[in-house]
Amino acid sequence: MPSNQPVRFDPSVETIAPDEQETLQGMKDSFQDILETTSQDYGHAVRSVHAKAHGIARGTFTIPDNLPPELAQGIFATPGRHEAIIRISTNAGDILDDSISLPRGLALKILDVDGARLPGSEGDTTQDFIMVNGPAFSAPDAKSFAKNLKLLSKTTDRLEGVKKAMSATFRVVESALEAVGGQSATLQTLGGAKPVHPLGETYYSQTPFRHGDYIAKVALFPVSPGITRLTGDTVNVSARPDALREVVSEEMIEHGGTWEFRVQLNTDLEKMPIEDASVVWDEAQSPFVTVATLEIPAQLSWEQGVTDRLDDALSYSIWHGITAHQPLGGVNRARNDTYKQSADFRGQFNGCPMHEPATLSELA
Repeated sequence: MPSNQPVRFDPSVETIAPDEQETLQGMKDSFQDILETTSQDYGHAVRSVHAKAHGIARGTFTIPDNLPPELAQGIFATPGRHEAIIRISTNAGDILDDSISLPRGLALKILDVDGARLPGSEGDTTQDFIMVNGPAFSAPDAKSFAKNLKLLSKTTDRLEGVKKAMSATFRVVESALEAVGGQSATLQTLGGAKPVHPLGETYYSQTPFRHGDYIAKVALFPVSPGITRLTGDTVNVSARPDALREVVSEEMIEHGGTWEFRVQLNTDLEKMPIEDASVVWDEAQSPFVTVATLEIPAQLSWEQGVTDRLDDALSYSIWHGITAHQPLGGVNRARNDTYKQSADFRGQFNGCPMHEPATLSELA
């Protein structure tokens, strides 16, 4: 009979593959290929993954009083309000027409966070969470992640017309799978995702993290009526290369939005593995529970010539944060050096070194 008691964190929950450094080097090579290709194409460096932003918005992240002890961990141990900024994106490493349907991402940066820092983020006071609109990662482990990334690097400079055709084909196959109750994370990553409205989606970390003394996955659930009405809606992307940016801006100006930040505690290391990011943790065994609220007031989420400069100045990484929320598993370990590589390349190429803000007023 499964236990509903949360598993306590111990370093032994991670298993490092003997060839992990070799895998990491392969990933760094793929990231470099993507970065060099896109920077030459655009004359400007963009992120090697999630290059295209559909909106950036500022808000408040509120942690309530009286959370149960197993939830009141890390930053959630101290009630209070924090400034926060989100970035909504698509997962490709090049800037594509929105008719090429891919998974959506939401990166959340929480400011003025106390606590011992993860290596590489010493001196900062931010906590980043990076999430995607699906509960499972497209690869089980770092080696498979590296293979997928290599494939993406080979398609980065492919003609957009070919990518549109590939996306349409993958969407047909994905729709057929869904009709019989299936779903393919790989097909969605390659262009089979539906063109859903980004603001109506639930965003998942997909990979596990420390939750203080425990282990958890995290997710951001839309809850305000202005955005829950968009859940499942598809966007007309025909002949609209920036359709998602347009619809996000329309809704943000009109409504803003409220989301609940929830954690799913690990209660069984066999059924909720640390080193296989493709496994969806059973919500019947351990449901997502709310630990904070993100409120984004109505605002302009994209202004050409202004927001793109802000986008250049921001970087997000799951390794920007405190040790109480340490990323766990091989996929997360592989994202440490590679995300830093991407941020450093952008900063050097664009002449705008990355800087973690202490307050939102520091951002242009």
